Amino acid sequence: MPVRIRLSRGGAKKRPFYRIVVADSRRARDGKFIDQIGTYNPMLPKDSADRVKMDLDKAKEWIAKGAKPSDRISIFLSNLGVMEKPVITEKTKKHLPKKKAQERLAAAKEKEEAAKAAAEEPKAEEADAKPAEDAQPAEEPKAEADAKPAEDAQPAEEPKAEADAKPAEDAQPAEEPKAEEAEAKKE
Repeated sequence: MPVRIRLSRGGAKKRPFYRIVVADSRRARDGKFIDQIGTYNPMLPKDSADRVKMDLDKAKEWIAKGAKPSDRISIFLSNLGVMEKPVITEKTKKHLPKKKAQERLAAAKEKEEAAKAAAEEPKAEEADAKPAEDAQPAEEPKAEADAKPAEDAQPAEEPKAEADAKPAEDAQPAEEPKAEEAEAKKE
């Protein structure tokens, strides 16, 4: 008789609870069993001690008699130090798209990312522009504008030849007209 150590489901709908049983492999999953050696409650956190409870002496005894553990039970036993961890084979990749389809998907993702980046750039520019519009014009101190010597001031957008021809006293800084306009608006 082929004997297996496996899980037998109990519990309510969407609230699983398993008994770890030794049963004939030809029996139904939740059917008649030979011996119960523990419980498994997947609803508990992974670090909980009550998640997997197993009588290790009974498990070793049944393994010595020839019972084969299921994949899940062999993982539990390896975590408890009774046996070696089973080798988990790599799954096939036949369900994945072929090479050309993957290239098309990658190209589509790149186009979507570029479109998102292009859509985000105008939003960023608008966000930068709004605070500048909302901000009130800063008052410039008159003392600093008057205190600057006329020689240091450069005219706004005049060719060099004309700038050299004009005397330095006539030159006005580019910022002074803005200050005058701001004062006119305040009045």
